[in-house]
Amino acid sequence: MPKMKTKSGAKKRFKITGTGKVLMAHANKRHGLRKRSQKMKRTARGTKALAPGDANLVTQFFMPYA
Repeated sequence: MPKMKTKSGAKKRFKITGTGKVLMAHANKRHGLRKRSQKMKRTARGTKALAPGDANLVTQFFMPYA
């Protein structure tokens, strides 16, 4: 059986922590920031952990060896 390849887009977008959680950047921070509230921009800084179901998908199919 051949090895699975890691999806190129996934390795740029996600990071696996030491405990196995999947981190991602917050959404809606690329453009159109003048219309967003300051509170939204402040809370969307940094990274956040993916929901368990989505994290399962990422680790199983997109990044099998991470």
